[in-house]
Amino acid sequence: MTLEAELVRQVDRVAKRLGTTRSAFTRSALRDALNRLRIAEMEERHRRGYAAKPVRRGEFDVWEVEQVWPDA
Repeated sequence: MTLEAELVRQVDRVAKRLGTTRSAFTRSALRDALNRLRIAEMEERHRRGYAAKPVRRGEFDVWEVEQVWPDA
């Protein structure tokens, strides 16, 4: 993996500040990036699904009462 020198310096500074290593910081950053990508892909599939089959009137009305929080 090739990284720009300035990026490596920034990662090293942040890793030191966090009390971790460059490798541990990078592993965490890569996992976070992969997770964000997975979530974005799921959200896009969800959006396309609702665009293809929009919610019909009355489809979820029965649950509206369940969504109201009582005043405490």
